Order: sequence, then C-alpha cells, then structure tokens
Amino acid sequence: MGNVLWLATEAGAEEGFGLNLDILDTNLINLAILIGVLLYFGRGFLGKILSERRATIEQAIKEAEERQEQAATKLSEQQQKLTQSQAEAQQIIANAESRAQEVKQRMLAEAEQDVERMKATASQEMDSERDKAIAQLRSITASKALARVESQIKETLDENAQQQLIDRSLGLLGGQ
Repeated sequence: MGNVLWLATEAGAEEGFGLNLDILDTNLINLAILIGVLLYFGRGFLGKILSERRATIEQAIKEAEERQEQAATKLSEQQQKLTQSQAEAQQIIANAESRAQEVKQRMLAEAEQDVERMKATASQEMDSERDKAIAQLRSITASKALARVESQIKETLDENAQQQLIDRSLGLLGGQ
C-alpha cells in the first residue's frame, strides 16, 4: 500500500495529479473548521429554509390531495350522471319502440279497415251494376217481347178479332 501512495505522490508531482496526505498542506483543518462553523451558524438558517420548504411541500401535497378528492368527487358525480343519462336513453328507446309498435298496429288496423271498406264498396258497386244490368236486360227483353207480340198480333188478328178482344176487355173492366 505504501508503494501505491508513493506512486500517487510521485505521479502527481510530474503530471499535476496525485494524492497529498499532508494535513497542513492540503488545508484539511481549515475545511473542517469552515464546515463546522457553517453547520453551527447555518443550522438555524438552513433549518428555517428547510422547514419553510417542508411546509411548502406539505401544503402542495395537501392541495394536491384536496384536488384529487375534488376530482374523485366530480368523477363519481359525472359517472352517476352518465348512468342516469344511459338509463334515460334506454327508457326513451324503449318508449320509442313501444310507440312504434302501437303506431304500426294502428296503421295495420286502419289498413285492414280500409281494405274491408273497399271490399264493401266494390261489392255494393258490383251489386248496383248487376242490378242495372238485370234491369237493362229486363227492359230489352220486355221491349223485344212487346215488339214480337205486336208483330204477332198484327199478323194473326184481323179487324173482327181485334173488335171482339176490345169489347171483352171493356166488359171485364166494366164488371169490376
């Protein structure tokens, strides 16, 4: 070990780096006195600065904790509002779906009533057209029958037969 110290001091003299173990030469006593004076007189000053710094840090921590608690409270309030909003949205959706079903059922019922009404109207119109057609056919048949009867009467009845028919008809009318 002595060789290492001797090399360090020898190398230090030549190149500017080395280990000097002389207490008086290195001012080690002066440094110790200076550090002791600083600790003795600076203790109050440093203690005050450190206590102020500690109080500032504690205050900052308390404020941060308060902000964290407020943020947690606000977060829980917002989560509760979100839950309520989601429940309301689900209720609105359910109401809308039930309303849509009601409207659909009503529209289907109205459509069915309209179809029934149209069927009834069509049936009435068909009955009316059928009655008109039957009446028209009767009229045509009656006209043709009268025309045929008239032609047959003209062909088969002479003046004398016509006079007897008129007299008999008048007799029947007069007898009533």
